[in-house]
Amino acid sequence: MRPQRIALVTGANQGIGFALVEGLAARLEATDLVLLTGRNPERVAAASERLNGTAQVEGRVLDVTDAKAVADLAAELQAQYGGVDIVISNAIGPLSPDRTQAEQADQFIAVANGGTAAVLRSFAPVLRPAGRLIVVASSLGTLDNLDAKVQPLFEDGRTLDQIEQAVEDWRQSIHAGTHADQGWPDWINIPSKVAQVAAVRAVAATRRTEDLANGTLIASVCPGLVDTRASRPWFDDFSQARSPDEAVQPILDLILTDHVDPSTYGELIRDGKVLPY
Repeated sequence: MRPQRIALVTGANQGIGFALVEGLAARLEATDLVLLTGRNPERVAAASERLNGTAQVEGRVLDVTDAKAVADLAAELQAQYGGVDIVISNAIGPLSPDRTQAEQADQFIAVANGGTAAVLRSFAPVLRPAGRLIVVASSLGTLDNLDAKVQPLFEDGRTLDQIEQAVEDWRQSIHAGTHADQGWPDWINIPSKVAQVAAVRAVAATRRTEDLANGTLIASVCPGLVDTRASRPWFDDFSQARSPDEAVQPILDLILTDHVDPSTYGELIRDGKVLPY
C-alpha cells in the first residue's frame, strides 16, 4: 500500500487553484489529503464544501503574503506528516486595467512574488522524496519579455535573495516614477512573472542533483490563456481560451507522473513542453 500523500494548493478557492484541488482530489487515493488554501475563511470553507473527490480535502486559511504563516504551516505539516508531497503555488492578486499599475503594484507583487518566494523557502525543505513543488506562472516569464537593461537581474546564477532584492528595487522604482528609465515595462505582470520563474530556477539550481536522484520535481508551469475572473478584464477574445478544468490537466499530468524527465527540472513548462528561458 502506497504511503499517504499530502498535497497543498495556494490561492485555491476559485479558478485555476480550485480546478487543481478538484483534479488532485479526483486522481489521488482515499487515504491522501489535499489542503485547499486561501486567505478568506468564508471562501475557503465554501470552496471546500463544493468538492466531491476520492481524496480527503481540508480547507486551510493561508495568506501567502505572510511569510511567517507560510513557514508555520510548513513546519506543522513536517511535524504531523513528516513533510509534504505536492505543493502548488498558485496564489495571485487581482490586477485591473481600471486602476493605475502603481496603485496595484504593492499588493500584486506581495502575493505573486512574495508568496512564491515564501512557498519556495518554506516548503522546498519539507518536500519528501519524489515530491513536486510547482509554481503557476506564465509564458510571459521568459527573459525575452524584458528589456535587455534589466534581464541580467534575473539571469541564471542569481540567488533567491538577489531575485527578491531585484523585485523590491523594481517595486520602489514604480513608486518613484523611475521604472521606465531603468527599462521596466509599465505592465507589472511581466516582471512579476519573470521573477517567479527566476525564483524557481534559483531554488532548483541548488537542489538539482539530489532531487533528480530521488525523483523530485521543482518547476514552473504556464496554463495558457484561461477564462478566469483575473484574465477577463485584459482580453477581448476568449474563443481560444481554456476553462480552468481544461487548463490544469497537463499540469496534473506533470505532477502525477511517476517519472521525472530531467529536462523539465527547474524549467517553465507549458503542455508538457519546456519553454526556453
